[in-house]
Amino acid sequence: MDEHDGGRGAVMEPEPDPGEPFVGREAELARLFHAVDPASANPVVLLAGDMGTGKSALLDRAVRRAEAGGARILRAEGSESESSLAFSALHQLLRPVQAAVNALPERQRAAIQDAFGAVPSTPGHPGAPDPMLLGVAVLSLLSDLGDHRPVLVVLDDTRWFDRASLDVLSFVARRLAGEPVTMLIAVRGGDHLPGFDRHVPTLTLEPLDDAAAGRLLDLQPKRPSGRTRSRIIDQAGGNPLALVELARAAGAHDAATRMPSAGPLPLADRLERIFAARLDGLPAATTRALLLLAAMDSVDTAIAVSAGLPEAEDEVWLPAEQAVLARRTGRDVRFRHPLVRSAVYHAASSGARREAHLALAEMLRDEPDRRAWHLAAACPGPDEAVSAELERTAARARRRGGHAAAAKALQRAAELAPGREDSARLMVEAASAAVFTGDLAWVEELAAAARARTDDASLLASAAVQTGRLAILTVRHTTVFSRLVHAAGDLTVSRPAAALDLLAGAAVVRFYSGEDTQRHRIQEILERLPEDASPAGPRTWVRAVTDPFDGRDRLVSLLPQLAADAEARPEQLTTVGIMAWLLDELPQAVRAFDEAFDRWELRGPLPEGLGGAVAWAYVERGRWDQAREACARTTAVGRVTGLDHAVACAAAVDATVLAYQGHVSSARARAEEALTLTDPLESRSVHVYARRALGAAAAAEGGYERAYDQLRMIFTADGDPVHYHASCPAVAELAAAAVRSGRREEAAAIVERSAHALADNASPRLRALFSRARGLLADPEDAEPHFRAALADPVLEHWPFERAQALLELAEWLRRRRRIAESREPLTEALDIFRRLGAHPWVERARAESRAAGLEVTDTAPDVLAELSPQQQQIIRLAARGLTNREIGEKLFLSPRTVGSHLYRSFPKLGITARSQLRDLVEDALATGGRSPVPRL
Repeated sequence: MDEHDGGRGAVMEPEPDPGEPFVGREAELARLFHAVDPASANPVVLLAGDMGTGKSALLDRAVRRAEAGGARILRAEGSESESSLAFSALHQLLRPVQAAVNALPERQRAAIQDAFGAVPSTPGHPGAPDPMLLGVAVLSLLSDLGDHRPVLVVLDDTRWFDRASLDVLSFVARRLAGEPVTMLIAVRGGDHLPGFDRHVPTLTLEPLDDAAAGRLLDLQPKRPSGRTRSRIIDQAGGNPLALVELARAAGAHDAATRMPSAGPLPLADRLERIFAARLDGLPAATTRALLLLAAMDSVDTAIAVSAGLPEAEDEVWLPAEQAVLARRTGRDVRFRHPLVRSAVYHAASSGARREAHLALAEMLRDEPDRRAWHLAAACPGPDEAVSAELERTAARARRRGGHAAAAKALQRAAELAPGREDSARLMVEAASAAVFTGDLAWVEELAAAARARTDDASLLASAAVQTGRLAILTVRHTTVFSRLVHAAGDLTVSRPAAALDLLAGAAVVRFYSGEDTQRHRIQEILERLPEDASPAGPRTWVRAVTDPFDGRDRLVSLLPQLAADAEARPEQLTTVGIMAWLLDELPQAVRAFDEAFDRWELRGPLPEGLGGAVAWAYVERGRWDQAREACARTTAVGRVTGLDHAVACAAAVDATVLAYQGHVSSARARAEEALTLTDPLESRSVHVYARRALGAAAAAEGGYERAYDQLRMIFTADGDPVHYHASCPAVAELAAAAVRSGRREEAAAIVERSAHALADNASPRLRALFSRARGLLADPEDAEPHFRAALADPVLEHWPFERAQALLELAEWLRRRRRIAESREPLTEALDIFRRLGAHPWVERARAESRAAGLEVTDTAPDVLAELSPQQQQIIRLAARGLTNREIGEKLFLSPRTVGSHLYRSFPKLGITARSQLRDLVEDALATGGRSPVPRL
């Protein structure tokens, strides 16, 4: 039967392979063949199995199938010695398509070149690529290649991929849906591949059953039988490589010395011994060449040959091929299996290994990073010069964004540093670099190693600060807080500046957790610190984050000077913006964030502490598209680095915008994601924001009882705020839902309890929200002063959505009091604001109220954008602003093809045929509901 007849079941019999015997993996091979089919729904497949189970063989056959179908193959194989070189795996993958890299737009091309160190670092060009831009560049590159023919990306032996490459590739893998690109990834069974979560389809290679094992043995040149056959099947445990190699060993002339006489050995050890035995009798030149190849462990043939290894055509490799240790394919020489490499390397004496590494270091003088690692491998003990070489390697890796590679180099440099203080310093620097990998366990390990090397209070403080810097971004808030304040308390006298740095991290944890006892602990330590311990910025940060209400006026008065200081330090702009947002000084917050994007681009491989404030500020200011863009970035970074709390924060903000826009099902999905990723007692802030989003989604549908139930959960049973900062801004929405669900009395008690607790410390914005809530909950004859107070302060125009809600509620009250003429002005303004924001449920409510007030609101066709998904709407709005597909992709972390696909599917729904029509269409959509309402004549 032809393999294309009868669907997937028809490929259960793959075509015979001319290479080595292939038995017992027919179903798995069919699955891979299905994956590389351009029509496959799964663009990414993880192939998991223990060493020797056949992962590479399966990948080879899938590659041949894809090549026969006309696909372009890009392949990278992990290399232990190169796992410490930033972007080495990515460089190996993309080197064959350098011409396509050169054809990318300038920013994307520069990002890839910077990562590969192709552009020298200069003061004007620091050479540190934005990790998200780099991910988009690689995604765009693969998408562009797919325009010509399908692309198959094969990643083998990924346990040895450098972390920087894995971060980029995992980012790309999440965005391959709809692209003519397939990614096959081989991973060792039980290994966790950073960035690739449980949602990636996984094909696990189980041990062969006895029947398949017997068939494989029957295909060997010397077919084992009898007791030998039984022992091989028993000890191989279904591992195909073990079956083949044990059979070869048993068939050799000195089989008795190669087969263990009794008791099973660990499989890898047993196989290594078999391979090592084949080295006996090889010519010295062949043994040396094999050792050099094993010590280099590089699949980059061009470097290997230029470094002095014999070329593939050299006869020195023939004995290694005959011993089934290596194979030559074209210009490549490779070990037949990673265990062969291990066997060759460990069979050599320590002196021979050292000589091999020194020889490679001499050959690789033009490759300083590889040279440094070979020198390190040749070191029998501490060596100041080699330690310094590794430190320089780390600096180069850091400049290119290779933080994991930098941390590894610094860690090894610390191990080779002769002096304990230098060693401790390097370990702290290693921890500082490792922070940006998101791997808290590694950071803690490095910090512990630093503590074991020194009693220097300054270094110990730095180690604690680095650990806390990452820990605050995890979900372990209770544990993290305890560590931070304990360390800060110990350093208040000896290192007050470091203690304040630790308190700054503890304050962020306090915000996330919302635990009030933490506020008292922070304040107690802060009072013990001298006022001149550090500049005013860190102390103001701790106070503003821990309690933005106590002494609010004083904190607000410090913001202008802090903003002026940040002019020379753009990385501090976000800090000023976050403090301003916490203090409800929204114009200043947004201004700081805008400047940060313009001047510094908020660049960095990790979300900053309280980075969600950026998105919240844009939500409150009515710049919802920018808020969603910020959420997209945080989500992308958080998923790559495994920081679930950052993803949850972004999801809660995103859910709120989606609810306001009327995308109820999408809003609920994002809010539930936030709740799933966090513990409500560890992350009260996320819990409150997600419940607020769910309440807004219910209200958008008119489900006010459900809305009230969600919003009631952000206050305790006694009516206190669950979170000191996140709960109170929801009092007006709580009141609105209460009025429509018969919960007026309970809600009134909650509002008054919160208002009384804040008293004069409430910001103008919060006072307006309390007034609006009181107006909603008051008896009709007493409501007007409260509604007027909610709209009295001109500064409240900076919160347009909240102002429009207050205007609409005042207008509704006026109309019900038969003051129809007075209701028309606030109605008109409210409707205009809702239209401009794209708050569709509120537009419809304001339209209905306008008609009831005797205003003429011309009915128009339904909002065409409402038929699109939230992501399609984002793309349409950006395209209407004149952005190209690539520019849109950079903002939303999508490939140009995906952007184009969304546009292609959207145009028919919008009733347009050309991109040039988008601007007018979007402007019309922002005025959903037709012309501004006018009184009926």
